[in-house]
Formats: sequence, structure tokens, C-alpha cells
Amino acid sequence: MPQPAAVVLDGPHDSTGGPPAGRRTGSEFAPLLRTVRDHGLLGRRHAWYARVIATNALALAGVVTALVLIGDSWWALPLAVPLAVLFARTAFIGHDAGHAQISGDKAVGRLIGLVHGNLLLGLSYGWWNDKHNRHHANPNHVDKDPDVAADVLVFSGDQAGDRSGFRRWLTRNQAWLFFPLTLLEGVALKVHSFQDLRRRPPRERALEGALLVAHAVAYVTLLLTVLSPGKALAFAVLHQALFGLHLGLAFAPNHKGMEMPDPDGEPWGHLRRQVLTSRNIRGGALTDWFLGGLNYQIEHHLFPSMPRPHLRLAQPLVRAHCRELGVPYAETGLVDSYRQALRHLHEVGEPLRAGQAH
Repeated sequence: MPQPAAVVLDGPHDSTGGPPAGRRTGSEFAPLLRTVRDHGLLGRRHAWYARVIATNALALAGVVTALVLIGDSWWALPLAVPLAVLFARTAFIGHDAGHAQISGDKAVGRLIGLVHGNLLLGLSYGWWNDKHNRHHANPNHVDKDPDVAADVLVFSGDQAGDRSGFRRWLTRNQAWLFFPLTLLEGVALKVHSFQDLRRRPPRERALEGALLVAHAVAYVTLLLTVLSPGKALAFAVLHQALFGLHLGLAFAPNHKGMEMPDPDGEPWGHLRRQVLTSRNIRGGALTDWFLGGLNYQIEHHLFPSMPRPHLRLAQPLVRAHCRELGVPYAETGLVDSYRQALRHLHEVGEPLRAGQAH
């Protein structure tokens, strides 16, 4: 697919996604940034986030209390479902904290991230935040975006061509395996979190490591205190699998199957780099809740620090601006977004399947 020529100068951006003050860009993005600022959509929503955090904490406490009250019974297993959903809500809060959506104070944001990531989920906030910021800087760029680096899955023909052995089989079948693999995502994130500790500065490693261990000890202690070992293992497997699936359902629609910048081509400006690589999901309040606001992926990528409840308000402004510029604005339904993502994964693996046939 042909790549549009860059029309703005690339360079560092501030927390709103715009260029630093004083940098002259002649940017397609600058008029939109002014409009969004004039509408007050970059302002904080402290009360909204306080309610979300408090409600989530109370709901988590309620599920744990119900688990204790039910006790050592197979009837406790259905509680793994709401707990998985609430773990995803917790991850969304940590995500927003990492983008400075909740507070402009870095220390406050980091505290919220550490509590919701390391302590409540057993996921390293520092590792995830570093990885996620690199993704935001260059979404879908095979050389710069860690989310499309060749790993279990691959996202480009060049990556597929290098596969061999078991990984080659995975790539041939990755479209069919995608959602089953997300069942392992909750555990995989924990493994990556511990592996990354050795790359952290000593003080950060000690703090994050202590919180990760505290989560693991508390989680195991709770389950083994309330349930027999067999039931505890079944609960943990079901809970972590559904948590991973929920995250996969939330993140799969965002970029897979969208434009992938040519590493050797002209660099795109901020607006095109974010809009052309992102996909929005249509829906109402339930979609907003289920996807944690990530259904407004275009607006989120253009304005990473915009509070979650403002994304839907910014959408008409962004859509109109893209229409005026003639920049494609991708938006589809939830089911169709999965279809597009899986189609892309299937097409990437097609040459390997064709080779197998010969």
C-alpha cells in the first residue's frame, strides 16, 4: 500500500502529543491541537477518576469477600469471571496513570501505576510504561514499535520469511491461534515483569520487585487459605486465562491490520503517524466500558494525556479535521475489527502456507 508523504517535521512531542512549545512545524496537527485545547478537553478529571478508582477497589474487595464467604466449594469458581473483568479495569486505570491522564504530577501518576500494576495485578508498571511509550511514539513501525516486533506472532511478510521450526508453524496458523494465545497473556505479562527487573536501576528494581512479590504472595495465600489446592489451581487458571482474553479483546482491534510505515520511506508527521495506524470501534457506553476507552484509539494516540471521558468528546473534532485534510479515519464495529485483525494475521502467514503446499 502506498505511503503518504510526510507533511510535518518529526521530532519530540509533549505529553499532549503535540510538538514542544516554540518548535515551528507548519503542522497538520497544530490546528487540531488548538481546537481541542480551546474546548478544554486536555484538562484533568480528578473527580471522575477518583470515582472510578474507588468503585474498582470496592468491587475487588466485594469479590474477595464473596470468595471467602463461599469458601472451599466449586461454586467459588464462577467468581473468577468478575475478578478477571475487574483485573482488566485495574489495568485500564494503570494505563491511564502511565499516560498522565489522571494527574499531571509524575509522582502521583507513578504511585497509582505501581499500586494498580505491581501490587494489584503483579505487572511491572515501569516495564509496561516504557514499552507502551515506545509503541505510542511509532505505532506499527516494525523497527521501533515493540508491539509489532517478531515474537510469538509476526505482523509483516519480512518477519514471516525468517521463521523456522515451531515458530514457522505458529505463523502459518497465527490467525486461528490468536485468541487461544491470549489466554496465556496474563501469565506472560507477569513473566516479562520479573524478567525486566534486572534491567531496572537498583532502587526501582527493589521497589517494583517487592510489590510484585507482595502480589504473588497475597494471591497464592488467599486462594490456598480459602480453597483446597486443586480448586485453587483451577480458580487461578480460569482467572488468569479470562484476564488475558479480556486484555486481548481490548487491544486486538487497535492497530492490527492498519497501515505499517515503511522503515525506509519518508517519515510521517504526528497526525498521520497516529491516525493512519489506528482504528476506532463504534459503540455506546457498554463498548466504552468494556474497552476502557481504547475504542477511541485515534483520539488516544493523538492526545495520550487526554482523560478517558474526554475522548468521545474529541472524536467529532478529530473526525472533522481528518475529513478536511483528506486523511482516512478508520472506524468499524467490534466484531468487524477482530475480523480485520485476524485477516491481516492470516495474510501474513499465507506465503508459509503456500510453501507448505508445495
